Amino acid sequence: MLLKGKTILIMGIRNKWSIAYGIAKSAYENGAKLLFTYMGEENKSKIEELTKDFEGSKAYVLDGASEDDLVKDVFTKIKEENGKLDGIVHAIAHANTEDLHNDFIFTSKEGFAHANDVSAYSFVLVARTAKELDMLNENASLVTLTYHGSTKVLQGYNVMGIAKAALESSVRYLAENLGKEGIRVNAVSAGPIKTLSAKGIKDFSSILTVVEEKAPLHRNVTIEQVGNVSTFLLSSLSDAITGQIIYADSGYNIMGI
Repeated sequence: MLLKGKTILIMGIRNKWSIAYGIAKSAYENGAKLLFTYMGEENKSKIEELTKDFEGSKAYVLDGASEDDLVKDVFTKIKEENGKLDGIVHAIAHANTEDLHNDFIFTSKEGFAHANDVSAYSFVLVARTAKELDMLNENASLVTLTYHGSTKVLQGYNVMGIAKAALESSVRYLAENLGKEGIRVNAVSAGPIKTLSAKGIKDFSSILTVVEEKAPLHRNVTIEQVGNVSTFLLSSLSDAITGQIIYADSGYNIMGI
């Protein structure tokens, strides 16, 4: 078991169809003790029901992953109750609906700032707070989630593509900063998956069709497959890898057309 004896915090779990859940399932099956953050106290019972299969897990409400004081308070509580962490998975992103449905050129200043704040700055904040609170064990691993729309124009992805590009650049800079302490930072660029977040992207089903037609493996990916890639990055088997964007998309990203 790749993560036996390790404590992993997964931020942003929402339901059984989310990538975060796929990562949790893989990590748990590989021996990890799991901790979660989720948004909305009103979702407490739903999250408790969702995570009850992960024996020994705990969930903490975090209503602002890009709010410095809120993250510090929750992380302080997590450390006090569980000790240090061996890994953090950042599965948090958001953009306003109108900024996904309209042409990118019409993105508002507020919408641009919001998407980058929640989707990119939050990861920087998570890394910094974990470092300042000394809550990461030696050789800890940080993993975030990105998407191919960071490097290519995808209709309907719009400002989220800009936010993911900022996130990917942040991965590289954080990897350099934290590498001095043996901490690794990587991102998984998953292929399109029918998650709750994907519903906000116009004509999302057509993206799934194109990937199945064009990807070398001629299939879409599952949350379980992305979960296994993430478990690898959280484990010591990947201890020579940092600052990388690892594609888990059936090879679609290599195709020219």
